[in-house]
Amino acid sequence: MAKLKVAVIFGGRSNEHDVSLVSAAHVIDSIPKDKFDVYCIGITKKGSWYKYIGSTENIRNGEWVKHPDNVRCILSPDPMHKGFIALDEDGGYQNIKVDCIFPMLHGKNGEDGTVQGLFELAQIPFVGCDHISSANCMDKELTHIVLDSHGIKTAPYVPILDCELDKLDERCAEMESKLSYPMFVKPANCGSSLGVSRACDLEQLKTGIKLAFAHDSKVIVEQGIAGLECECAVMGNNEPFASTVGEICSANEDIYDFEAKYNNEASKTVIPARISDEAIEKIRETAIKAYRAMGCSGLARVDFFLCKGDEPVLNEINTLPGHTPISMYPKLMENAGLSPQQQEEKLIRYAFERADVDYE
Repeated sequence: MAKLKVAVIFGGRSNEHDVSLVSAAHVIDSIPKDKFDVYCIGITKKGSWYKYIGSTENIRNGEWVKHPDNVRCILSPDPMHKGFIALDEDGGYQNIKVDCIFPMLHGKNGEDGTVQGLFELAQIPFVGCDHISSANCMDKELTHIVLDSHGIKTAPYVPILDCELDKLDERCAEMESKLSYPMFVKPANCGSSLGVSRACDLEQLKTGIKLAFAHDSKVIVEQGIAGLECECAVMGNNEPFASTVGEICSANEDIYDFEAKYNNEASKTVIPARISDEAIEKIRETAIKAYRAMGCSGLARVDFFLCKGDEPVLNEINTLPGHTPISMYPKLMENAGLSPQQQEEKLIRYAFERADVDYE
């Protein structure tokens, strides 16, 4: 039987470009080559798409963009093409058909529903959530609204738009009346904790809001939650499976930010988390409930604070979680007995299942 053709897309214009490269290299190395032919599609920081045929090591270090055999390409939204159009220098083109797309894109234009909508127009099965659930999970305010309506506890919050900056004093007074310090300031549509800050007074609150607006036009200010940071990996479509719970031990005591996640070796994860079995089960159940409430499919990582009385407070849902060597999602699934090869094959299978396309 002919092997299925899977395109792994990496890079992109978001501020999480470099993390995407490391995640994609892990995924490409892990996809079973006896079952799948893998096509590597890289997107530069300026948004140009290329078919890449070099090593995964050069994806990790960002040198892939210099490969002399890179070929400009586009993903056709026309279902007749079933894939990519590679553009020759002489003006010719080649249709590269694929059976499935595995997007390893993080942040804006990668996990916010935009590229997922393109996959849906092209009618190509793809790994991960559809465009609606991706968009809703990416927007922290919409996540709050949906989860609150389903009785899933989240932190109290106040949203603010960039057009309200001329009323910053008034809005901050509102935040102080509804929330208490410390507060956490977050871009509404951003990942990897970029642009996130902790505010312990009014001056830090204003500074944090301005910082967050450098990453998005909407900002969420949340009540600080005292609790253990932990995460749960979910995989599947109609009958999703939740892993055990992993515990975050951040090198930065105040906030698990981008620097602590990716650039500080003192940060670590503990699997399973050092909490009771009852608390683990409560988090797993809540993770699946949230996954279904948001309409997720394929995979997601659900992040929590475990507070006094073993009460889980949901922090956020990441629909394309990192797959770097230190990322929690693949480590949690390995703890559940799934090797990296088995994880990627299952995710591809779920893509076909959601698209109602025969896997074999």
